[in-house]
Amino acid sequence: MAATVSDSGGSADRYRAAQLGLTRLLVRDVRGLRRLILPSRLRESVPDWLAAMNAVVAQYSRTSAALAADFYDGQREAADVPGPFTVPVADPPPDEQTEASLRWATKDLWPRDPDDPATTDAQRQPMFVRLDAAEVKAEQVAQKLVADTGRGTVQGAVRQDRQATAWARSAARGACAFCKLLASRGAVFKRDTADFRAHDGCHCGVIPVFKGQRFELSDHAKEWERIYREFAAPHPGDQLRLFRQALAEHDSNPLPGSN
Repeated sequence: MAATVSDSGGSADRYRAAQLGLTRLLVRDVRGLRRLILPSRLRESVPDWLAAMNAVVAQYSRTSAALAADFYDGQREAADVPGPFTVPVADPPPDEQTEASLRWATKDLWPRDPDDPATTDAQRQPMFVRLDAAEVKAEQVAQKLVADTGRGTVQGAVRQDRQATAWARSAARGACAFCKLLASRGAVFKRDTADFRAHDGCHCGVIPVFKGQRFELSDHAKEWERIYREFAAPHPGDQLRLFRQALAEHDSNPLPGSN
């Protein structure tokens, strides 16, 4: 039996790399669909783009869930826990959820009166600028929907597997302060913990912990935990801001955009 399990190293790193590779392919396909949006015919072309995006998100979500199920099976085998278990593979997000998220991503494309006080600066930009911004948002939305399907598969398995006891968050070294903070807490998320909290562009993963196993923070997560205890924990109500500030000054793995 694997007596310890961690948020980094070995299978956890390979799983993160596989999901990141999937994201790269997803972004490639999302960018390829941009040609479907015709600025001169938004009302007619955007629905075609939404339908194509729905299909892409569903396809990649199934792959993300399959990768997650394989990862969970491997972690369970490494833990050498008794009894069979079939991972309940999460379904792709409902079409209406994907469409609502993508409509948010493209909301600034639609023509608005520039003299209307309700019109934002983003909505006053030239169309090519608005298209670029919408593409970035659509990539982030699609990435989160796909990654959530994989994360939901692992978390759902933990909930149903009698041999699982908890799960931990695995954050990349260059993750944001929010993700580093949650990852530094270790395996505090019990089987019935609420759904995984993620933001657009989040590449964090879920690490299952089984009976007889002890969770151990990776070296970089231990560093985040130390920074949090020293600079942020004593200040309730302002901990995330102080943690972010301390990471920018003391973390050997810089925050996105800090260098």
